Amino acid sequence: MSRKLLKSTAVTGGMTLLSRITGLVRDILFAGLIGAGTGVAADAFYVAFRIPNFLRRIFGEGAFSQSFVPVFAEYKAKYTAEETRAFVDHMAGVLGMILFVITLAGVVVAPLLVMALAPGFLDEPDKYGLTVQMLRITFPYIFFISLVAMAAGILNTYGRFGAAAFTPVLLNLSLIGAAVWLAPRLDEPVLALAWGVFIAGVVQLLFQIPFLRGIKMLPRPRLRLRERHQGVSRVFKLMLPAIFGVSVAQINMLVNTLLASFLVTGSVSWLYYSDRLMEFPLGVFGIALATVILPSLARRHARKSHEDFSHLLDWGLRWVFLIAVPASVALVILSGPLLTTFFYFGKFTAHDVRMSSDALMAFSFGLLGFILIKVLAPGFYARQDTKTPMRIGAMSMGVNIVLSLLLVMPLKHVGLALAISLAAFVNAGVLYFMLRRLNVYRPAPGWTSFLTRVILASVVMGIVLVWGVGDIDSWLQAPALERATRLSIWVIAGAAVYLLTVTAFGVRLAQLLLRKGEGAKFDD
Repeated sequence: MSRKLLKSTAVTGGMTLLSRITGLVRDILFAGLIGAGTGVAADAFYVAFRIPNFLRRIFGEGAFSQSFVPVFAEYKAKYTAEETRAFVDHMAGVLGMILFVITLAGVVVAPLLVMALAPGFLDEPDKYGLTVQMLRITFPYIFFISLVAMAAGILNTYGRFGAAAFTPVLLNLSLIGAAVWLAPRLDEPVLALAWGVFIAGVVQLLFQIPFLRGIKMLPRPRLRLRERHQGVSRVFKLMLPAIFGVSVAQINMLVNTLLASFLVTGSVSWLYYSDRLMEFPLGVFGIALATVILPSLARRHARKSHEDFSHLLDWGLRWVFLIAVPASVALVILSGPLLTTFFYFGKFTAHDVRMSSDALMAFSFGLLGFILIKVLAPGFYARQDTKTPMRIGAMSMGVNIVLSLLLVMPLKHVGLALAISLAAFVNAGVLYFMLRRLNVYRPAPGWTSFLTRVILASVVMGIVLVWGVGDIDSWLQAPALERATRLSIWVIAGAAVYLLTVTAFGVRLAQLLLRKGEGAKFDD
């Protein structure tokens, strides 16, 4: 069971790593082109990009995918190929129509969206006008990328993870091309980035076509308003509550963007750059694992393999702690060096580095919670239960809002990042409690000793990094090449120390490569 899943996770993670690397190059170019705390371009673009990106994670990678994949997996397991293709065709037609209407409405009411989601911009007409202009260019991205998410759900259910995982690379390449080639040719260079988002959506959708043809699942959209397809209705019935359950982190980030718009110029951008670095391990491992585990859980639920379902969740959770705990510790310690190495040039100042570093440390605290949600939530979605995560997500969102209002005044943008992290742990904790209460997940033996060894190894790694990395001033004063060399050395050293220590403490990775039906064998 787990060897195949780990291989699929590695493939997906590898493609996601490539996406994160190209995304890092993209953000480096952005930092040099539009900066963070100087001028209005950076805050305007990141709000204009965040709104369709937020909707993408709801309608695309978020609620829609989590609702579509279990139903599609059931059709693939229980129905004929012709019935499965008919479901896909109807789904594409209905989804396409809904997305077209949403996109058209978004373009028309863009001024109201910016007013609602970044009201602090109203006091700065130039920033507000530029944001509205870019939002009208970027908003159609939601149409294309949501159809891409449907294609990815089909491919993932067929075990074809690589093509779907590679797709985000195309967004980064489009934005890099826009920054390098188009920006110098425009009077307002930041508009090139908005056009890069639009072009990326088209390219990403076209990229899926040959892979869908290869499995004979290229949709032929059908739209018959007088006919209600049972499978399509089930997807949307599951999707409505899942909008909240699966997209809580994005809703929280959107709420915090609203609050950050009232803070000093640069606050939105500081949160963006720190969030991007926090999402590096989250995307490479957390999202990759969630992408692979959902269809696998859905298949086990369809076959009523309850024991295998629980073992698969246990397997995923052990990998989460094994990787997320040291990654969180390392991000806190290396926050300053990372931001200095990648972004400290051009319009990105030393003040921007310090402000973003503080936010990154707050985000890093919640990394474990963010990744736990990615594994625990599919435990409900695979069983076609979207209402429970919705209720938990709504509670978590309330926690985030309350904490954000309490922390934003004393801690400014750092308080907003810390509120999201704390809310993530609340979300993950309640998801875990409910899975246990419903007897869906039964932990395999050995968790106490496993967690103790992981935590101790992370502490040893942290001590080594604190000793070797030094203070932020030494990084700000060093030349770019020296910064890159030092960062590479300490990242490698930290990873090596952790792996050697956790192995010396008795954790064997081979114990997480399970045969079907087995649990991890760790002694308490």
